[in-house]
Amino acid sequence: MSVISAFSDTQLERICDVLGDTTSGLTGSEIGRILRDLNIQDPMPGITKRRRLYESLKARQVRDRCGNNVVSFIHRAMDPVRYTGNSGHFESKRQELNLVLAFSGYSLGEDGMLRQKTAVRTLTEAEERAGRLRSELQRRHVHHDVLGFCRAELLQNNYFHAVFEATKSVADKIRSRIGLTGDGAELVDQAFGLGKTGMPFLAFNTLQSETERSEHTGLMNLMKGMFGTFRNVTAHAPKVSWPITEQDALDLLTIASFLHRRLDGAVRTPRTV
Repeated sequence: MSVISAFSDTQLERICDVLGDTTSGLTGSEIGRILRDLNIQDPMPGITKRRRLYESLKARQVRDRCGNNVVSFIHRAMDPVRYTGNSGHFESKRQELNLVLAFSGYSLGEDGMLRQKTAVRTLTEAEERAGRLRSELQRRHVHHDVLGFCRAELLQNNYFHAVFEATKSVADKIRSRIGLTGDGAELVDQAFGLGKTGMPFLAFNTLQSETERSEHTGLMNLMKGMFGTFRNVTAHAPKVSWPITEQDALDLLTIASFLHRRLDGAVRTPRTV
């Protein structure tokens, strides 16, 4: 690795904020293990993860008079193998880091390695480089599974295919939860329909009251409406004949995010047939 200029205190602090985030960053034990593997001193293991990481990397950067070991830590932390089975989380962290790294003239690729780029000077430039649509979705805290299924299309601001992939991601999650092979409205009815027994394969709530049964049915209809409005159209209509604006894409992806969160909380029932 060639000599990499030291990161500013502000840049380093933001890198550590992303990697040491309380809810989505590395665990304390992961931070300690990577620091040990890179032979970087860890003098404050008892403080918050972000501060612990910042103090360790800052001290090493001062000692080295370069940012090489900071980059080595990023490479270890963002090794794609660590995120096997959770590509959406990897992509979300990668884009957060790229917003910061853009000011240093670097970009983190899908292989988890840094590449040199022309440094940006403004936040607007950094957000455009990382993808304007993705940046807005992250501000909305859109579910990581939506980002994971759409990453290539989102980075290109390809709204047509972003919509298509988002609706596919909802169907994929339903199938993975119950092992069915259907699609669209048929899949929703198979998974959530009450049937003759009054018990679906997946339930959004306890179904013990009329209000809960109405909510369950309403969520079913919302999913079927999304498939009917977007999935079926995008699957058969040419891109040029069905234009989608940025606002349309943002709204649809937000709906898909809501459905993903409700699917995450749905309960598998004892029903077998």
